[in-house]
Amino acid sequence: MDTSFWSSEINSFRRFTPESLAAIEERIANKKREKVEVKEKNKDQGAEKKLTPQLDLKICKTLPSLYGDIPAELVGEPLEDFDPYYSDHKTFMVLNKRRTIFRFTATPALFIFGPFNPVRKAAIKILIHS
Repeated sequence: MDTSFWSSEINSFRRFTPESLAAIEERIANKKREKVEVKEKNKDQGAEKKLTPQLDLKICKTLPSLYGDIPAELVGEPLEDFDPYYSDHKTFMVLNKRRTIFRFTATPALFIFGPFNPVRKAAIKILIHS
């Protein structure tokens, strides 16, 4: 299959950074605002279209080859999620050497360790190690 057919954004792996988290929080706030506005305008209209997670990007599945090769420096590192369903969820994904997908929440673990805390990063690396 010709991979040039797919958009170049699909083949880019981006690190999950504080800016990424801020963008997700902004999307969540915008979505809430839009829901309120739509609710006020169209009280009797039909239901809106809901996104569902992509089946090929589920947790513990292997990342499909159409997404390209994972750069070695990004293996075991938090990445922005490819799945549009998670664009407004505080989550990030981590891939191991075997291209297995792991998802973690970006909220503080144990109400102490944020997503960028070194202790949490070390725990994630231990969890995904094959």
